[in-house]
Amino acid sequence: MATFLICHGAWSAGWAWKKMRALLGASGHTVFTPSYTGMGERAHLSGPMVDLETHIQDVLGVIEYEALTDIVLVGHSYGGMVATGVADRVPGHIRHLVYLDAFVPSDGQSLDDLRGGETAATVEGWLVPPMPSAPDTSPEDIAWSAPRRRHQPVRTFGQKLRLRNPGMPAFGRTYVWCTKKGPGDVFTQLAERFREDAAWRFVEMDASHSPNITAPEALAVVLEASASF
Repeated sequence: MATFLICHGAWSAGWAWKKMRALLGASGHTVFTPSYTGMGERAHLSGPMVDLETHIQDVLGVIEYEALTDIVLVGHSYGGMVATGVADRVPGHIRHLVYLDAFVPSDGQSLDDLRGGETAATVEGWLVPPMPSAPDTSPEDIAWSAPRRRHQPVRTFGQKLRLRNPGMPAFGRTYVWCTKKGPGDVFTQLAERFREDAAWRFVEMDASHSPNITAPEALAVVLEASASF
């Protein structure tokens, strides 16, 4: 059995992984889905100084205080930025790193850099409003998720990640590309990069960007398979 630690996407929080906790837990896995500072049930802690490093420290704190080892670390979307920072700090605790339709930064890159240098538009100068849910999200899931999505502090997108242990990691890595999206998919560049890279396991999912909500059963199969690599 595996220990999954989820680094969730932007505007989201641990609540968005409720379906996955049930599915993976039913198979005997342990699942941690911490919410970042300023998001979800921690929205009251949001502020202009919350940045990428804040969220990396949030997840490192879970690893430390829960004494987690042999982790299958999952980074979804923006969570790829967080997961990369976490894995860089505690590589000996990671069994496998899964990027789920996620950003994969190199040293010195920010999410804005990976989006082509475009700075996100803000409200009040520091909050980035949520993007719309995928078109195939059911009415029931929209009713559940939309009220829980929160504006994201803009520094989480603009801060550049500084790696302390650059180079080839000792643990395995999987890139999962969700294909049910229209033109302009920012993650296509990453799919093309890792599809033929022998150092990576590459998986295509017939799902939209947040399969933890729209295709949880299929995602559970992909994540459980990653735990064996």
